[in-house]
Amino acid sequence: MTFKPKKNIPEGSHQYELLKHAEATLGSGNLRMAVMLPDGEDLNEWVAVNAVDFFNQINMLYGTVTDFCSEDSCPLMSAGLKYEYHWADGTNIKKPIKCSAPKYIDYLMTWVQDQLDDETLFPSKIGVPFPKNFMSVAKTILKRLFRVYAHIYHQHFDAVMQLQEEAHLNTSFKHFIFFVQEFNLIDRKELAPLQELIEKLTTKDR
Repeated sequence: MTFKPKKNIPEGSHQYELLKHAEATLGSGNLRMAVMLPDGEDLNEWVAVNAVDFFNQINMLYGTVTDFCSEDSCPLMSAGLKYEYHWADGTNIKKPIKCSAPKYIDYLMTWVQDQLDDETLFPSKIGVPFPKNFMSVAKTILKRLFRVYAHIYHQHFDAVMQLQEEAHLNTSFKHFIFFVQEFNLIDRKELAPLQELIEKLTTKDR
């Protein structure tokens, strides 16, 4: 499993300013506030900046447990006993295939990175409009990134605790959940594998 390079938002760009805004509000510790659309900003652009940020965070979090996630330990991409994911991207692999978790996550992260690098989908230049299908692509990206969190929590939480990464994982996941809830970006049924955890992490902040 190769570690995906971090996707950088060009400095000086408007999206970079938005990312800085997001980081500043995150620093205040109020995640509910941090996910809200800043005044006067374009929703597509806000979703784009955050999608890149979550991709980088999840990439890093999964990177910490790759030693524990192998073909042998995780022959299927699952989130507990009830949920199993099969990979299809609709272009190269049209029919969903069963594969090991590391293989699935490699496919998934490569696919997400390809979307983020596509200037027609994620324009980085000011004034270039987002395509009409942007939101549906963004929702698919976030839905798939959620599966990596779900796999880490269900299959590798012991390793996360061993590495003392649980606070980092919980904060990242909570930020992600508040964001997708704020803009209704992932269907509730997709979140089912971590529903109890979501309730636990979000009730404190209502």
